[in-house]
Amino acid sequence: MKQQLSSSLFKAGERAGEYVVQRPVTESELLDFATKLLEQRFVRADFITEPNAATNYLTLRLATLESEVFSAIFLDNRHRVISFDILFNGTISGAAVYAREVVKAALKHNAAAVVLSHNHPSGVAEPSQSDIQLTERLSEALALIDVRVLDHIIIGGTQAVSFAERGLL
Repeated sequence: MKQQLSSSLFKAGERAGEYVVQRPVTESELLDFATKLLEQRFVRADFITEPNAATNYLTLRLATLESEVFSAIFLDNRHRVISFDILFNGTISGAAVYAREVVKAALKHNAAAVVLSHNHPSGVAEPSQSDIQLTERLSEALALIDVRVLDHIIIGGTQAVSFAERGLL
């Protein structure tokens, strides 16, 4: 049986998946709770078998950030989630990403596969030429240690672009 998420604001209801509000909540509190709930479901998910599962999670995590971050979802050989890590923090227009550090993180988690991701605070999810080149560089570096790059997802506001779906991997 899954443990139900609760906080000081929300208590588990009588039926599974229902929560009771203890007092009026702000939009920020509600979004924080929803993020925790989605994260709990995502990390406990058995497998990531389609880009939508990762995209939905990443949109919730990255869409509202004011500066660019580069992150990764590390997966085992059956594509079960091991960890979600924000690896690099940047500015409003970019983040420096180092292949060496991405490889170190993959080794730390003993990952077999990875879904790379970053956000565009501008709200435009279209990949730049430097995004495409970075993905190629990281794919090559990770291949040296037998870690497959399954996707690179860019989040721009509520829009998302999957490199896998566009044939860029």
